Amino acid sequence: MINQTWLTTFCNLVDVGHFTKTADKLYMTQSGVSQHIRKLESELEVQLLIRSGKSFTLTSAGRDLYESGKVLLKSMKELEARVKDDSKTSGKLRISSPGSIGLKLYPELLKLQCDNPELIIDYQFAPNDNIQELVKAQKIDVGLVTHKNLDPKLSYRSIAQEELVLVVPKFVKIKHWSDLRKLKFINHPDAAHHANLLLSENFAEFTSVEQFKSGGFSNQIGLILEPVALGIGFTVLPSFAVQAFRNNSDLHVNKLKNTVFESIYIVSHCDAVKPKRVAFTEEVIVKTLLD
Repeated sequence: MINQTWLTTFCNLVDVGHFTKTADKLYMTQSGVSQHIRKLESELEVQLLIRSGKSFTLTSAGRDLYESGKVLLKSMKELEARVKDDSKTSGKLRISSPGSIGLKLYPELLKLQCDNPELIIDYQFAPNDNIQELVKAQKIDVGLVTHKNLDPKLSYRSIAQEELVLVVPKFVKIKHWSDLRKLKFINHPDAAHHANLLLSENFAEFTSVEQFKSGGFSNQIGLILEPVALGIGFTVLPSFAVQAFRNNSDLHVNKLKNTVFESIYIVSHCDAVKPKRVAFTEEVIVKTLLD
C-alpha cells in the first residue's frame, strides 16, 4: 500500500515544481522532501523523477502516479471530512422495530428525511429477538423493542408504552367470555403473546388461543386486520397497528375492564458511541411515540 504521507509530498512537489519551495510549503526540510521521494520510489520500485539540481522532470511512471495520486488524495480528504462531520441531520440511519411501532414511526421519520435531505433512513420491521441480535452485532443504529433480555452487552431505555387492544368486527361487542368464544381467532406472529397478556387479565376462563377456532393467519402487519374488517374473526394487537389500518372504520376496538400496556425500549450496544444523528433521531422517536 502506498504511504499516504510520501504520496502527499510527491504530489505537492509536482504541483510546486521546486524542492525548496515544496519544503517551505510543507514545513519540512529540503532533505526531508527528497527522502520522502526516495522512499516512495523504493517502495514502488520505479523511478518517478529525473533530477536536475533543485528542479526535475517526471518520468512516465511519475506522471501516472501524480494523476492517480491526486484523485486518491482528494478522495481521502473528502472521506475524512465526512467522518469528522458528525452532523445530526446528515448520514445514514439504520432503524429496526416491531411492525406496530414501525407503522407509527416510519411516516414521521419520512417527514424528518424530507426536511433534512442529507439524512438517509433505512427502516426494517423485525421481531424483538432479531432486533436485539442486530444491535449486538452493531448492524443497526437504533433498535426499538417491547421486551428486554439479559445480555450484558445491551442496555435498555424505557421511552413509551403501547396499549394492547381487542379488535373485533365493526358491529360486534364483547361483554362476556361466551361472546368472545363465538368468534374465530385471527393469528399473527405475536398473537399468542399479546392474547396471553390481555385476555388473561380480563377473562378468568382464558388459558390459550387454542381455545378459539382458527380464522386464519398473516405475518404482514398491514394485513392482519383485513379479515377482522371483513367480519371473519377477532385478534389482539398493539394500538398503533389499529390506528394505522386503512379501513379503521370497519373495526371495533372492544374496551375491556383491565387495560394492558407493553413498554417500548430503545436498545443500545453498551460499547457503541452514538453519532449526533442517532441521538437526534432518538429524540424525534420519543416525541412521536408520546404524542
